[in-house]
Amino acid sequence: MRPEKHDAFAGVIDRRGGDSLKWNRYAGRDVLPLWVADMDFAAPPAIVRALEKRVAHGCFGYAEATPALLEAVIGHLQRAYGWQVEADWLVWLPGLVSGLNVACRAVDGDVLTATPIYPPFLSAPGLSGKALATAALQQLAGRWLWDFAALQRALTPNSRLLLLCHPHNPVGRAWDDDELAQIAAFCNEHQLIVCSDEIHCQLLLDQQRRHRPLAMIDANLAQRSITLMAPSKTYNIPGLGCAFAVIPNAALRRRFTATMRGIVPHVNALGLAAMEAAYRDCDDWQQALLAVLRDNRDRVTAVLGDIPGLRVNQVEATYLAWIDARGLGVGDATAFFEEAGVGLSNGADFGLPGWLRLNFGCPRATLDAALERMLNARSRLPRAATAS
Repeated sequence: MRPEKHDAFAGVIDRRGGDSLKWNRYAGRDVLPLWVADMDFAAPPAIVRALEKRVAHGCFGYAEATPALLEAVIGHLQRAYGWQVEADWLVWLPGLVSGLNVACRAVDGDVLTATPIYPPFLSAPGLSGKALATAALQQLAGRWLWDFAALQRALTPNSRLLLLCHPHNPVGRAWDDDELAQIAAFCNEHQLIVCSDEIHCQLLLDQQRRHRPLAMIDANLAQRSITLMAPSKTYNIPGLGCAFAVIPNAALRRRFTATMRGIVPHVNALGLAAMEAAYRDCDDWQQALLAVLRDNRDRVTAVLGDIPGLRVNQVEATYLAWIDARGLGVGDATAFFEEAGVGLSNGADFGLPGWLRLNFGCPRATLDAALERMLNARSRLPRAATAS
């Protein structure tokens, strides 16, 4: 990639003192926020132009998907994944977390998932009045894998819904076809409906990899699948609240949409405009982003991999590094690095205390400053406080 293609991602945007949830957490403090999955890059110019055009229209009534948006989304799914989706399979949502909660309410029975996991996976079942059973992912040779024996043990007679994160937040795995086939076989054997969170599907960092929606793996499972997608992570527009579900089975789709009534609001007009532009006009921008994220990932791996007491697994997808900080011997690693001026996500929120999640979706200057602070904080620890 030519250096100039990185220029759009090099500038530091000052987000302090505004409406940024990410930066306002540490208002008045010298802390670099690398926690919530919200990048510090400007959205693609094509999206900004689409928003400017929509704002210039001047009327902001209730909005719905236009034929142009349907064409953009269906065309993207076909072009990117070879997935042929019918227009009536699509259900528009104001956010992916809404979709997780709707799925838990729409499916009669208890919920199953694997940990560590994005926190709404852990909260949505309880908020829906459903019991949650969990099975831990396992690490072999430094790689996170499914433990199907543990998943089998976690099943109950009332288990009806599997919540899947694909690619995985926070461990950064892009599940391969063999793993997805095993998941599909497990769900088919136990007649589970699966809700697959695929919000990071455009963020596979290996140039040779192509995302495969779970619903494409097995025709039987496709009829018991709810696939959740959104442009928000890839194009950095989470504040616009735009997402969708792909539900091939008509009966399941009716249950899902019936559960939404009176609870889930319409997608806002600006979100719909942004989504259309994202899926129609931003492929080149996405490829440039991936090059920047690969460089940032490699930088994080190289720097933190040399810090005694920290271990970082290879990130295959997302812009989130999952860090084992148990060897530091500091008790609360999140508080330790926050005191040093770096705000990270606490692994306990994902079901795995002692770990940290670092968001490297930021300009290199911000990332390097944060990594330097982490190095300096470690250097001030007594040697006896860390494990090799």
